[in-house]
Amino acid sequence: MPIGPYQSPLALISDSETDHHHQALPETPAVAQAAAPAGLRLRGIDKRFGDNHVLKGIDLDVPVGQFVAIVGKSGCGKSTLLRLLVGLDEPTGGEISFYGEGGDTIEPNARIVFQEPRLLPWISVADNVAVGLGDGVSRQTGRQEAQRALAAVQLSEKAGDWPSKLSGGQRQRVALARALVSRPGLLALDEPLGALDALTRLGMQELVTDVWRELGFTAVLVTHDVGEAVHLADRVIVLDEGRISLDLEISQSRPRRHGDPVLAELEGKLLDTILGKA
Repeated sequence: MPIGPYQSPLALISDSETDHHHQALPETPAVAQAAAPAGLRLRGIDKRFGDNHVLKGIDLDVPVGQFVAIVGKSGCGKSTLLRLLVGLDEPTGGEISFYGEGGDTIEPNARIVFQEPRLLPWISVADNVAVGLGDGVSRQTGRQEAQRALAAVQLSEKAGDWPSKLSGGQRQRVALARALVSRPGLLALDEPLGALDALTRLGMQELVTDVWRELGFTAVLVTHDVGEAVHLADRVIVLDEGRISLDLEISQSRPRRHGDPVLAELEGKLLDTILGKA
């Protein structure tokens, strides 16, 4: 089924951080069950912004439950592709479809985590996470689901705190919990660790891996860091001027160790491709 004008509740935060209606969750029934992981099928995806041809005929298949990283130079179309996957924008041409484990077409429960946490400063950490459930969820259920998601990112004790009291890494974990609270089938990550210091970033990489392995969603990560890409992903896609120039499988077993010579060799291959030396 081609993607429609879908927008996730989380995605609304990107342009409406001053919308105070999120402060009170309606008193109505509980959340749905976890979504089935969603595989992706892209055929001939084009995206233009006026005369700027950003994506040029992208064909890509991502199996159910796979972790894929997308790397490339600035302006190559990475974030544009991610926005198309979660319905924040629509392709100029081509078709995006989603399928479940049996191969049947499904509607994705897709969520996105941005580089900036984009937390609402006037509500608690738990209420920020509950925003990810959207409308139609009781306050009690919202708090229960928020606690579950915060436990997954090891922040249960911060539920009642204000966002201003958190460190940068903690705020990013809250943003991750907000994306996970609705139990997505597809999680898009748009350089979510890019603003963190080196040690915090390493810890967050391990957390993202653990949560992905536990919950089983399909993950698509955009990053400038090829080391991060090979550490997290099953597969790394290199975009170059709107086209796929390399599709590299990362077959190393997990957990992966930073400094592993096999991973370092793969990093070198990716960098050579990105820099035009391959």
